[in-house]
Amino acid sequence: MALETPTWLNLCFMEKTLRKSENDNSIQVIDIFSKPATNKGDNYTSDMVRVTVEYSRDQSGRKITEKKSVIVKIEPTLEGIRKDLIVQSRIFNTEMLMMTDTLDKMNKLLEPKNRLSGKGMYVQRDNPTLLVMEDLAPLGFRMACRQAGLDLPHCILAIRGLARFHATSVAVCEKEPNQKQMYSRGIFNGECPPEMSEFFVLGVKHLAEEMANWPEFKKYSEKIAKLADHIYKVGIEACKFSEDDFNVINHGDCWVNNMMFKYNDDGKPIDHIFVDFQICVYTSPAVDLLYFLSTSPSSDVIENNKDILINEYLSTLSATMKQLDCKTQPPTKEELKASMKRRAAYGMIASFTVLPMILVDKNEVKNLDEIMSKDGYTNPGYKNETYKKIMMKRVPMYDEWGLLDV
Repeated sequence: MALETPTWLNLCFMEKTLRKSENDNSIQVIDIFSKPATNKGDNYTSDMVRVTVEYSRDQSGRKITEKKSVIVKIEPTLEGIRKDLIVQSRIFNTEMLMMTDTLDKMNKLLEPKNRLSGKGMYVQRDNPTLLVMEDLAPLGFRMACRQAGLDLPHCILAIRGLARFHATSVAVCEKEPNQKQMYSRGIFNGECPPEMSEFFVLGVKHLAEEMANWPEFKKYSEKIAKLADHIYKVGIEACKFSEDDFNVINHGDCWVNNMMFKYNDDGKPIDHIFVDFQICVYTSPAVDLLYFLSTSPSSDVIENNKDILINEYLSTLSATMKQLDCKTQPPTKEELKASMKRRAAYGMIASFTVLPMILVDKNEVKNLDEIMSKDGYTNPGYKNETYKKIMMKRVPMYDEWGLLDV
């Protein structure tokens, strides 16, 4: 991301934003300080700036001075594959809808005890397209380490948060059925820009090339190479909405970097909150569960505690839906597992394409334009030893399930 703060991000812009979000025209911005809000590899689809604003306002007939930190999330403006992919897939529109409408309604059902997200403060639809949001860092939230994988206490908080997200979405959709149509696209759909399907196709081809060099993995590498050109269609199928399923608004991009945790004095995680709502999609919750389980827990948790997480999810989902008086019945464990089995290819695609971006070493991180450059697809994450170890366990399993057959 360009380090220079854009010229329009000035005192005047922040004053307009705060007056609108606080509904207070007495606000006068005194000073602002801005810096990039994320490191390379933490966020692929937008430019994020953290802005600290010092301002005065009238309160009970006198002027008081306050400070606030906000996040300004900007649709990419630099020409390139990344900009084309993000603008044409309209994922910013999805997040704007979530932050200004749906999430607001979902949060109101849970507050004050729980919160699913920060508050959306201001939306600008062009020149450039952007969102201004509450900064969660001053509230004590921070990201966990993406490379280590989440341990069981982190995973339990995340899975409960996901269950609440899904349960409140059911409650909102029961009251307003049109909410379902608002999130019908997701990342896998027939109208996506070619760059979107290209990202998945090239990633899977890259994996097949890499795997050809792994001892005794040549047969899998050949199958994966054949599968590559079909992978986006496989994703569409795995994500498809079905009337017969239990359906929710899925977060859609539920991995370790799109959530933040709060810790107690002993360093134990005690709270969880979601960020980034660009690819929310109304379909089976199996989509979020498969994506999260394939990308975010540590190997130890996935191998030994997967069932604990599914049970946690179901009990929190059922309890929250009951508390919200949902008419819809939550799925049984058998129904949920059957849906996850039918859609298992979704977890495989996440393992093939998203996991290498999560496990890549910090000093080797590339942005989307660098990964999908004119000289060919390159992502050093595929050479990562941890990634290789994980895939050596998962690929034979995917083959056994018949997922590698075209």
